[in-house]
Amino acid sequence: MHDRLSPSRIPSISPLTFCFAVALAALVIVSAGQVAPSPEQLAGGVPRMVHLVGRMIPPNVEPGFLLRVFWRMVETFQIALVGTAIGVVLSLPFAWLSAKDITPIGPFRHISRMLVSLFRTVPDLVWALLFVSAVGLGAVAGTMTIVVDTIGFCGRFFAEAMEDADERPQEALFAIGAGRFSVLCGAVLPDAMPSLINTTLFALEKAVRSSVVLGLVGAGGIGQELKVAFDLFQYRNASTIILVIFAIVVLMEFVTDRLRSKVQ
Repeated sequence: MHDRLSPSRIPSISPLTFCFAVALAALVIVSAGQVAPSPEQLAGGVPRMVHLVGRMIPPNVEPGFLLRVFWRMVETFQIALVGTAIGVVLSLPFAWLSAKDITPIGPFRHISRMLVSLFRTVPDLVWALLFVSAVGLGAVAGTMTIVVDTIGFCGRFFAEAMEDADERPQEALFAIGAGRFSVLCGAVLPDAMPSLINTTLFALEKAVRSSVVLGLVGAGGIGQELKVAFDLFQYRNASTIILVIFAIVVLMEFVTDRLRSKVQ
């Protein structure tokens, strides 16, 4: 009697859910067989990787090379900083137009949402290739890529933060005849500001990492120097650049974590 009344430890699933789980497991197994590394490939790749690492040691610490890497890293940070700043500013109107209940364009807000989704869906390297084709090689293409990527990232989270803002101040302003823009500036943005700042810091941290990779397709920054080092088999130069990138990313994560903790 007790066994019949006690709840089952294993939750019941519908036949449709079971079929979906089996199909998903089969897809994972088939995909692993096609794209996962085989034991033979791992056994052959490990010695080659060890040999490559050996050729990268010790890193190149010549003053002239380090100075060139330093200025490339400065350019990378400039790309990330300027791209994030412009992207955040442009994300605010996109978010306002996309946010439910406070958008001034009603049902047409889905158009703005689709644009933000497009910016977010297309990978950074694809945008970089497009902008390199449009404006040429260099940091300008990288900055434009970060701008678009930041709009895709911040536009979504800014809109969600605006939708989650306290409705009581908004209703009070609407009651005295305030327009939607006044409500945005007087009620929505002040309440959502901590979330907007946190998202902005995440976007800046993300932009620093992205701007490193963009140089691989000619969009400026330290990534371009890294690509040249590997193309010319200058592995000691490559190891120096990798260490510099690692140090900058760790430093950036530390700074943004401290800033986020102060905001919270």
